[in-house]
Amino acid sequence: MNTHFLFISGQEIFVILLFVIMFFGADKIPEIARGLGKGMRQIKDATNDIKNEINESAKNNTVTTDVTKSLNENVTEVKDAIDEITGPIKRNM
Repeated sequence: MNTHFLFISGQEIFVILLFVIMFFGADKIPEIARGLGKGMRQIKDATNDIKNEINESAKNNTVTTDVTKSLNENVTEVKDAIDEITGPIKRNM
C-alpha cells in the first residue's frame, strides 16, 4: 500500500513525530492536540457564522442565491445555439 499524505512518506512522518516527542515531551502532546482541536473548531465556527451572516443578508436584501443556476441555463442556451449554427460547417469539413 503506497499512500502519501501531502507527499510525505511513512518514514518522514515517523521522524517528524520523533522530533515532536523529543522537543515537547510525551506528556505535552495531548495538550497540544487539544489546543489544535479547539483552534480548528473556532475557525470552523467562525467560518459558519460568516457564511450564515452572508446568507441572511442576501435573503433580507432579496438577493437571489441561485445566480449560478441562471448562468448555467444561459450558457447552455448559447452553447446550443452555437452548435446549431456550426453543425453543418463541422459536417462539411
